[in-house]
Amino acid sequence: MGRPKTNDGAVRERLVVCATEMLATRPRESVTVRAVAAAAEASTTAVYSLFGGKDGLIDAVRDRAVAGLFREVSAVRTSVDPLADLYALAVAYRRWGCGHRHLYTVLFGGVQSFDPSGEVGGSDPIGPLLAAIDRALTESVLAGDATSIALSLWAAMHGLVTLELAGALDAATAEAAFRSTMHATLRGWTTPEVFSSLRRSAP
Repeated sequence: MGRPKTNDGAVRERLVVCATEMLATRPRESVTVRAVAAAAEASTTAVYSLFGGKDGLIDAVRDRAVAGLFREVSAVRTSVDPLADLYALAVAYRRWGCGHRHLYTVLFGGVQSFDPSGEVGGSDPIGPLLAAIDRALTESVLAGDATSIALSLWAAMHGLVTLELAGALDAATAEAAFRSTMHATLRGWTTPEVFSSLRRSAP
């Protein structure tokens, strides 16, 4: 009879969950292998055997966050309106961030860089946003540099989600602020013709 397997998927899951919560709520230097193992009711040996150590565990948390955000934004369907698609991507970003506050905090707290000017992998969450921006530029809906547009949109999204997660905005205010800010940011990058048509159609 073989020896019982102790460092199984359940242990791995507990370690990732505990590491995520601790990284999101404590100074990173205080998140040690011993502290995470104790919180997960596991041994320090489990951390090393499953992840190779603290860095590997942090990488696992990062990978989970990146994969989750990518799934959320990738599920946004393309419509005939590039501006509507960009807004829908922003909504998906906010929905994931608010639904996974610890993963969001860890992801944008230093374990993941945001470089839309660099090489984008097939599962990078910035990919769908860049693709939507490129389409809007090609269809002469937006005008400007794609990287600058992406950074502008992300700064607006991230700032609003961060304020909401911090409790600085109540639910109604957060919803209204997100809607008005994202629409205003998108309008600011539209071509003069599109901007004029949006102003004419505004109530």
